[in-house]
Amino acid sequence: MSRSTDPSSQGRLLKVINAALQRKARAPIILKVREYSSIADFFFICSGTSDRQVKAIASWLEESLGKQGIFPRGIEGKEYGHWILMDYDDIIVHIFYEPVRAFYDLEKLWHEAPQILIDENATEIKELKEGFAD
Repeated sequence: MSRSTDPSSQGRLLKVINAALQRKARAPIILKVREYSSIADFFFICSGTSDRQVKAIASWLEESLGKQGIFPRGIEGKEYGHWILMDYDDIIVHIFYEPVRAFYDLEKLWHEAPQILIDENATEIKELKEGFAD
C-alpha cells in the first residue's frame, strides 16, 4: 500500500537536496520508493568523506530546514556519524560515511525504485525531472 503524497513533498525534497549540497554532500541521489515501501515516498541518500562531515551535513539539514518550519520526526545515528537517518515523514534522509554507504549499498537494495542522480557540484536544484515527484 503506498502512501499519499503531501502537495509540498517536492518542495521539501528540494529543500533537503539544496541544504545537503550547501555542505558539499557527495554522490547525492533520490530514490522514489513510494511504490515499494509504506514508510516513505522518497529516500535522499548522500555521503560525507569523514564522520565529521556526515555530522555537519545532518546538523545543517536540521538547522536550515528547522528555520523553514520543517522538523524531523526522528534522527538516528548522529552521535557516531557513520550512518545518520533523518525521518521527515514522506522523505527519509540517509547520510553515510562513504565506506559505510558502499557496504550497505541502499541503491542496489532499492534498485527497482526510480532514481535521480544529483550533480554534487551543483549549488542549487530548482526542480526535479518531470514526472518524478508526481
